[in-house]
Amino acid sequence: MFYFGTKIRINTPRVPVHSLNSIGIEYRVTLVGSSHGNMVGVVIEGVPPNFSIDLDAIQLDLSRRAPGQSRVTTDRKEGDQLIVETGIFNGKTTGEPIVAFVRNRDVDSSYYDEIRNTPRPGHADYPAHVKYGGANDYRGSGSFSGRMTIGLVIAGSIAKQILSHSGISVSAYTKEIAGIEAPVSDLSYVYKNIVRVADAGVENQIVETIQRVKEEGDSVGGVVGCRIMGLPVGVGEPIFGSIEGRMALMMYGIPATKGVEFGSGFSAARMRGSEHNDEYYYEGEEIRTRTNNAGGILGGLSNGMPVEFRVAFKPTSSISKKQHTVDLETGQVSELKVRGRHDPCIVPRAVVVVECAAAITILDLMLRGKFEVIP
Repeated sequence: MFYFGTKIRINTPRVPVHSLNSIGIEYRVTLVGSSHGNMVGVVIEGVPPNFSIDLDAIQLDLSRRAPGQSRVTTDRKEGDQLIVETGIFNGKTTGEPIVAFVRNRDVDSSYYDEIRNTPRPGHADYPAHVKYGGANDYRGSGSFSGRMTIGLVIAGSIAKQILSHSGISVSAYTKEIAGIEAPVSDLSYVYKNIVRVADAGVENQIVETIQRVKEEGDSVGGVVGCRIMGLPVGVGEPIFGSIEGRMALMMYGIPATKGVEFGSGFSAARMRGSEHNDEYYYEGEEIRTRTNNAGGILGGLSNGMPVEFRVAFKPTSSISKKQHTVDLETGQVSELKVRGRHDPCIVPRAVVVVECAAAITILDLMLRGKFEVIP
């Protein structure tokens, strides 16, 4: 019998547990599958009927998230071909739950069998092993894998299309990688470059940094920004249904998220009220604010300005540099060098995930607040 850290016994019998894989109230999304299982996908409930859905647009978003798409991503090759089982008929939503998924094709689980008793630093291996009594799917992190975000991309891509009918757009972009900040000058440029920045000025510097870190067997993190335009005033439900609260809950469901901030974020703590308050003015008949330190949200509700937030992602945990861990069988300290195919930086692939996850949250709040959503 071996004890580690908080002295929880590895083989202690436990009460059966269940996972909370669902989010949303009116537009409810449930993630299914696992990294090295047969498939990963989503069940979407509460989808309004009679909306035209472009399946090619969903496939495009999936390709933006897919592995193996550029020299700064993992070498794992997955086509991530969309399969829609129910809920869309003749190109339109039927009002029934949508069931959609992709097959896992390029799977190699042999390495994970070798290290199943030596938890990888930075991963959920150890706490998952304890929580599920060793029954967890350890292959590619199982349901703790970033591959689970495929379901978010599918559901969010549909949500983006539904929101567009109300003039609402959701745009994410790389704000920072490895400490290199990227200006936000052209959102149309985001999906025209492999690191997903909204300005060409620092693109090459970021690419070169990621490649150098990859050659060193290490990884880097970064920040994804997101801007939501066209929201009517009053979206959000106080107190615990605020835009910030629901959005943060969603963003922390994306693996590797370590922080979420809105508007001026943590820098607000260093400002005075006279600096932070966004003063109102009229733009024609519309009420606007001269600054947007609130990030488009006051009291948890949209105020008519663009909703702005940022998500911080940690460096990829799987690196090829040697690290220390423990052997759960022998009770000894062990040395581990992670093999396999991993991203040196997950930020470029996380951009579309943040974008789609944000769209899910906004559509759910729109429907919950009885805002008109017209096909």
